[in-house]
Parts: sequence; structure tokens; C-alpha cells
Amino acid sequence: MSDDLPEGAPGPAPIVVLGLVPADPPYRVVEVRGDVVGLARDMVDVIRLAHASGMAHVDLDDPAVVRWVGGGKYHWSPRA
Repeated sequence: MSDDLPEGAPGPAPIVVLGLVPADPPYRVVEVRGDVVGLARDMVDVIRLAHASGMAHVDLDDPAVVRWVGGGKYHWSPRA
């Protein structure tokens, strides 16, 4: 079974990156296929967590693969 989504496939993105938690250091919760898989402090963490969860292909720019909640892939620190 491939983790690549067919073009035009319906349904939610398998990876969801939730909004920033302003802890020290700040982080975002990552879900893969509805399960919380860990905390990410940057984009590399998102990819690492997705790979550890069995996702072979992770395109952070593809909304069919990743849904960013509360800020995009560059939002990793609280706004001033």
C-alpha cells in the first residue's frame, strides 16, 4: 500500500499540524491519520514524525498531505 494520495483523492489530509503552543520552547502537536504522534518544534520534526508513523511521502506544501492549523509551515514562534 502506498502512502501517496492519488491525484484528486477526496478526504482529509493524513497529517495535521495543530497550532503553536507557546511553551519554552514552543511546539506544535502533530497528528497522523487521526492519532497524535508527537510534538514538533520545526518542519524537520513534522517529517520525522510522519516517517516514523509509516508515511513514505511527505510534501509539506501539498494540502492533500498536510493540513496546517493556526499558521503555516513557517510558524514556529509566538508573534510579538
